[in-house]
Amino acid sequence: MAKGIRVYKLARQLDIESKEVLQILQKEMNLDVTNHMATVNDRVAQRVKEIVEGEPEETPQQQPESTKEPSSDEQAEQTVQEAEKQEVAEESEPTTSEQRTQTDRRERQRPSSQEDEGLLIPVEKVTLTGPISVGGLAQKLKVEPIELMQHLVGIGIMANINQELDLESAALIVGELGVEFELEDEGEEAEDLQKREREVLQQFIAEDDPDNLTSRAPVVTILGHVDHGKTTLLDTLRETAVAEREAGGITQHIGASVISHDGSEIVFLDTPGHEAFTAMRSRGAHATDIAVLMVDAVDGVMPQTIEAINHAKSAGVPIVVAVNKIDLPGAQPDRVRQELTGQELVPEEWGGETIYVDISALQGDNIDELLEMIVLLAEMEQLTADADKRAHGVVIESEVEKGRGPVATVLIQGGTLKVGDPFIAGIHHGRVRAMFDETGERIDKAPPSTPVEVLGASDVAQAGDLFVVMEDDAQAREEAEKLQEEERESELQATSTVSLEEFYRGEDDTPKELRIILKADVHGSLQACEQALESTRNEEVTVNVLHGGVGAINESDIMLASASDSIVVGFNVRPNAGATDSAEREGIEIRTYRVIYELLEDIERAITGMLAPEFREVVIGRAEVRDTFQVSSVGRIAGLYVTDGEIRRNANVRVVRDGRVIHEGGISSLKRFQDDVREVSAGYECGLGIANYNDVKEGDRLEFFVEEEVPRD
Repeated sequence: MAKGIRVYKLARQLDIESKEVLQILQKEMNLDVTNHMATVNDRVAQRVKEIVEGEPEETPQQQPESTKEPSSDEQAEQTVQEAEKQEVAEESEPTTSEQRTQTDRRERQRPSSQEDEGLLIPVEKVTLTGPISVGGLAQKLKVEPIELMQHLVGIGIMANINQELDLESAALIVGELGVEFELEDEGEEAEDLQKREREVLQQFIAEDDPDNLTSRAPVVTILGHVDHGKTTLLDTLRETAVAEREAGGITQHIGASVISHDGSEIVFLDTPGHEAFTAMRSRGAHATDIAVLMVDAVDGVMPQTIEAINHAKSAGVPIVVAVNKIDLPGAQPDRVRQELTGQELVPEEWGGETIYVDISALQGDNIDELLEMIVLLAEMEQLTADADKRAHGVVIESEVEKGRGPVATVLIQGGTLKVGDPFIAGIHHGRVRAMFDETGERIDKAPPSTPVEVLGASDVAQAGDLFVVMEDDAQAREEAEKLQEEERESELQATSTVSLEEFYRGEDDTPKELRIILKADVHGSLQACEQALESTRNEEVTVNVLHGGVGAINESDIMLASASDSIVVGFNVRPNAGATDSAEREGIEIRTYRVIYELLEDIERAITGMLAPEFREVVIGRAEVRDTFQVSSVGRIAGLYVTDGEIRRNANVRVVRDGRVIHEGGISSLKRFQDDVREVSAGYECGLGIANYNDVKEGDRLEFFVEEEVPRD
């Protein structure tokens, strides 16, 4: 093999771009070198270094014979150029008959640059990162895989469509095709995956017809710090009790509802207030037209308040400030205005442009005035949409429901979504099988600014994914499969980032790792928990979420945890019976949580070696609800069959429906026939009353547990 150096490596040594080296070779040295992967000999490389470093040209000692008698400077330059050309030619010339035969064969198969009748590459530059399959490389080059495979055969590489090419081989192939390339960090590639998915789907969004534009309802996002009254405001508006149903009084999902005010409709998105749900609040802000910033008149501006302001500003949406809890002692609305003025939210009454409304979400004070301001601001924004084109929108939330399959809550932003429409949601495709509005009523059409539940996706989309209606099922499936292939390649690259040097480090240098299998009830909560957990670390311990999924904890999760030495964490979900048995056999720890504070606190204690709870939960029994009875003086009574363990009168009870925790509380009554009893064992039936809960249904599973004191390790 001839000595020398590739152009891109030479450029790296000189700390300049490859194209600058090519310009020096072509223009200043008159050499026919056209791509980054070409090899130049040591003499040429040294001359390039001298030119870059500004050293004078070396004068040759002997001048060649010439009939035209050029000047001495011209003779010197000509001598150097001819010598360099000769050395490059000598390097490329075959030295054996076998090499000449191989070279001749490649020359015949490769088309000339003047008349390229072979592989035509429609792109000028690609980005390469890590190993890539032949099919993936063909997709980057925008050519058919079979054409690329034929080209590879022509240059002596036998590879099928799924053959993995290392980075150097891929770069060599791309360089020989005359295409520029960049080497990108694998982490950056993974981070940009969702951005590329959005760019691909953006091109399928139909353009608005100016003649069909009509006004639409504003989409309003309520942002602010935790416990500043965002959900209470929505409760007052729609007369529900969402805050009471949320664990710990904290909203942990994105919801959507439609509210009418003086004949105008307003779509509200409710985003969680806890700091771990930053990404969810960010998606809410970018899907909205107006942001309502909730600020407690007593607490004032808090860290998540400033964060919410930044989200709204980055989305470019106007902000209405609702100063809440003015009915409480110690409320100081003027102090809130003063603090927010420092965040460039100057009130109108102080000469600024920001609308402020003092309200009490709990008492309902000045709520009508807030709605009037929202309607007025929406009229000033002149919000319009084309309802006649193919629909597109954004996935607000997604989950898997028993009997319904993947369910995506979609906010329609343009066009009208109809039952039967083929669509892509993120990297998944499907056809709209059924739609439901925010009240649960089945509908056939969803115009712009409508939040709607969509059934029919092939899998669970991610919150924040684009939702685009395609021309037909074939197009939807084809584009989805392309995106899925790219995601699989990204995942494969992410799993092979540990080098041999890191692998063979000693035990003392190897960082400790807490591996977690994470399951959650909905995708938005899953993403938020993953981000919060992976950011929880110290100098010696890292947290690695090996797998995350939506739905109840199952046996597959336990098997994965057993194989990877992980713990299983459930957020708002419970393990099914098979998973519980498998965990006991394999010795796998399962921890379940309903409030994210508790999850993060436990993980922080674990990684700092301080996780030594004084009490732990012990499940003492399980039962099935086989019937329910309404007793006027008591409430709803559940008729139970105890399937495992026992029920104790002083235990706590957890209601599980379709793998989800619906309620957790105490026992108000426990009877067998007409007698009050203190406990009921497995195999017996009984009647049970649950304290402050009357929504128990036939088919629910009940878990009974007590808090047991354990010694510190």
